[in-house]
Amino acid sequence: MGVHMGSRGTKAGAIVVSAVMGSLALSGCGGDDTSKDTGGGDGAREKGTAQVRAAYDRTAEAESARMTVRTEVSAKGEAITSDGKGVVDLAGGDSVMTVTAQDQRIEQRVVDQVLYQKAPGQEGPGGKPWIGIDLKKAAEQQGMGDQQFGDPARTAAYAKAITDKDVTEVGSEKIDGVGTTHYRVSVDVAELPGGDRMREQIGPTLPMEIWLDGEGRLRRQQFEMTVKAPASASAKPDEGAAPQQLKMSTVMEFSDFGAEVNAEAPPAGQVADMTDTALRSGGQRG
Repeated sequence: MGVHMGSRGTKAGAIVVSAVMGSLALSGCGGDDTSKDTGGGDGAREKGTAQVRAAYDRTAEAESARMTVRTEVSAKGEAITSDGKGVVDLAGGDSVMTVTAQDQRIEQRVVDQVLYQKAPGQEGPGGKPWIGIDLKKAAEQQGMGDQQFGDPARTAAYAKAITDKDVTEVGSEKIDGVGTTHYRVSVDVAELPGGDRMREQIGPTLPMEIWLDGEGRLRRQQFEMTVKAPASASAKPDEGAAPQQLKMSTVMEFSDFGAEVNAEAPPAGQVADMTDTALRSGGQRG
């Protein structure tokens, strides 16, 4: 394939990008002060903005949930679609999932911001059954810092970037029989921590669509974006290559709040650290 996404290293790199951006968007709904009106809008709009700003905290209060996530990553006319399902710790970010991509079934865990994957019949370096990717390191190397990994202490920064002009109520819809309110949200990336670097990668705004249930919790979140890797990550300065672009579409759904999550890291001796390899693959190959 033109983008060589079929190799395990590059596939892992694509999933890392998805995990990083998915966590960013989820945290982007957060807020620690839901009682304030943002001013400048009518009562209904202010109420909607308060609901959106409170969504991450309200969802995290449930502690855990079942989650499905469908992600399509495309570049240069080639695309990978992955479907994941499992359980997630909404407050801490740990998860246990099964991901199906390119007819391959991958066992996946996230524990303490490290992504672990195991694919049947494949082994990492040294014959180890699991590969490990440090998501925090991946985010930092992509110039995004570590603020997007659902740390509740950091959600206030995102809330401040969401104002009345950024929130539009679309209407009422049912998801799996549950009544929800559908909102369209546009976040000014410049207002986020590390916003200048993030603008270079995802543009001036982060558009999202979210569906909140009667308790203000996320039931569905959807976003599409183009992620541009910095030129320094895709080529040496003297090569003059244009930055790589990945288009990504993600839909996440949450249900069965309070579901049990048993996320444990595999034994260290069974894990091959592929963080640097995945980042090189994601940056150097298109």
